[in-house]
Amino acid sequence: MHDHWKTVRNSFVAVGSLVLVVLITHRTWSEEKSATAAKRLEPKIARLIDRAGNADDELQRLRLLREIKKTPGLDARLQADLDVVIELSDLWSSAADREVPYTARAAENGYLCYFFHGRLRRGYPPKVDSNSPVYPIWCLHRARMLTWNVLQGGPPEMRKTYFAEAYDLFRQVKKAYPNNRIARMYLGEPIPWPKTYPADPNAPDWANLQREALEKLADIIHWWIDHRQLEDGQLGGGWGDDCETWKGWPVMILGFHDPKIAAAQARLSNGLFAQPHMTKGFTSFMADVEHTAEDTSDTITPMMHLRRDDPVWPRRALRLADLMRNLWTGVNQRGTRQFKNIRFNVDRVLENPQSACDTVYHPKVVQPTLLYWQRTGDAKLGKLFTAWMDTWVDATAREENGKPAGVIPGGIHWPSGTVAVGAEGKWWDLDRTLYDWPSAMFMTTNTLLLTYHMTGDAKYLEPIRSMARIRAEHLARAKTEPPKPGSAAWCARRMNAGQGRFLNSLAKYRLLTGDGRFDKLLMTEASAYMRYRLDKDEKALAGSLLNNARAFRVNWPAYTSEVRYTDRIFAMSRARLHPSVRPMPRTNSALMYATVTGDPDDGLSYFPMGAVRWLTPPREIAALVTETGKTRFAAKLYHFGDMPRPVEAELFLLTPGEYTLTLKTVANEAAESAELLLRSIQVDGPTARVAFQLPPRKLCSLCISAAGGVSDRKR
Repeated sequence: MHDHWKTVRNSFVAVGSLVLVVLITHRTWSEEKSATAAKRLEPKIARLIDRAGNADDELQRLRLLREIKKTPGLDARLQADLDVVIELSDLWSSAADREVPYTARAAENGYLCYFFHGRLRRGYPPKVDSNSPVYPIWCLHRARMLTWNVLQGGPPEMRKTYFAEAYDLFRQVKKAYPNNRIARMYLGEPIPWPKTYPADPNAPDWANLQREALEKLADIIHWWIDHRQLEDGQLGGGWGDDCETWKGWPVMILGFHDPKIAAAQARLSNGLFAQPHMTKGFTSFMADVEHTAEDTSDTITPMMHLRRDDPVWPRRALRLADLMRNLWTGVNQRGTRQFKNIRFNVDRVLENPQSACDTVYHPKVVQPTLLYWQRTGDAKLGKLFTAWMDTWVDATAREENGKPAGVIPGGIHWPSGTVAVGAEGKWWDLDRTLYDWPSAMFMTTNTLLLTYHMTGDAKYLEPIRSMARIRAEHLARAKTEPPKPGSAAWCARRMNAGQGRFLNSLAKYRLLTGDGRFDKLLMTEASAYMRYRLDKDEKALAGSLLNNARAFRVNWPAYTSEVRYTDRIFAMSRARLHPSVRPMPRTNSALMYATVTGDPDDGLSYFPMGAVRWLTPPREIAALVTETGKTRFAAKLYHFGDMPRPVEAELFLLTPGEYTLTLKTVANEAAESAELLLRSIQVDGPTARVAFQLPPRKLCSLCISAAGGVSDRKR
């Protein structure tokens, strides 16, 4: 027996050795073949290919490849390979005048991505021989497509497979073209930002860091307007993705006024409403609520902030209320109002029992209408929205289908009105990933807060309070074993995960009500800005602003020319192809928005609590809102320019009455504080405008408080 296994072992060794010899021989032969092919190239052609491969700019690469193609006497195989990489380079360089042939989707069909989206598993792009002199250029394009396809979405197994292949291909590019900074960027080697904004030694740290991020974010947006936006408004990702771009920079829409950005948003919003599928004021495409809502909510909402007095946008918002009242919702068997299905369009609601439920995501479809209600107090809208939120208050309070009492469900079944469950009977798993608990819970929790704000009825606060109690109670316990899925302990751990963002709603609750019972939870877990509002630790806030500023110090192409999907402009920080690849620092648009406006959320909420909009461009300025309330507003401001700067501000939270406006310089070691302006102002309606002048390079404090010593001291 021993001799038998010895013989078998020797046979395996012999076979293994033979395989190794064959592999080494093949590799040596391939390398010799590649070297021979390279030697056959004319020196001029070899130099041009090398320049094309090392180019960072795609248009430059395209020009060089076309120059090579014109060379007389090229080998037929090389000509064919050049045709492939020239087409890829042409497509990647964003030939916006090219007609996009595929219109079956609302998104991922723009000129930036239509040519490869969904085609990578089907042999795209056409491969060139691995021994071709332009093979590494083909590798560059294939690797980019794989990376961006993952960033747009897909199952975990695809992510792992695509990233692994992309990593290998980028390494081949780097080996062939060591000066190609784009390939090196994907492999974790940062490219320095092309423009710097030096810190002002007179400004506090928070101001320098916020200003740096604001300027660079504005540079990114202006690049997209100048290099990607077409006359009809589209940006290249397909209308269904283009409309979402504003969600990456709410501070520019809700916090400042940049005429160029405002005009570009107007072109995009009007351009989408000019599309055939929007003829009736809402999409005719049948899809789930996330995607049917985008074409209206992400076009009307930003325009209602930019053009508050334009009647077109409120009219479009009210069209959504008509559809909600008469088509999308109904009274369930429990006698309360809810949405009937996840899938619907302008003409009908899908009659599919598997998707027959209201979800925490449904406020998305009436986001502009909720904003209109907040501004006007329209009684008809109040009746509609309170009836809807009554359904969610009731469902939250019940223990049903395994859901703990006090936990907001992911969905409510139609027509029964009971807590919705997935195919396996799990209340937290609706079998649709996006709608699995907690999904986008903040949409519903913020709508509940808005309903309380409009009605004064505390019952709409109870779901937020009960959720906060559950989180505080279970997180305070020692963690032993993983909690049972669907249990209260499990919910406590997960309610802020993903898109849930429950703590953002809890922060809004704190500022709205002044209720400090959950401050310990907020100080431990809430955003850096909310913690600053509670403890006034400016140094800690500056630390968070530093992390954000670092994201804008490297990899400009990752936010501009490399981006293929317009709803993923800030997604490259998630493109970690391999554990050895150093991740990019992540931007924090929510922090910029919060510090500038005083809203502790991200600007995309369904109850915006921004106290101010600075009617000035986001250049050479920093603004930190320090207090907000019904009778008081305060902020610190720093102007980085060399001349006095006139500034207007629009205030949103102050109740009507007489106020005192004070503008002072803030004392420092070199100079004492000085009062620059003191005057009375009158607030007559839901908004008020004030004007003042900022001195150059001096930290100033602006305070607006109710006259007669009456003050709302809520943080």
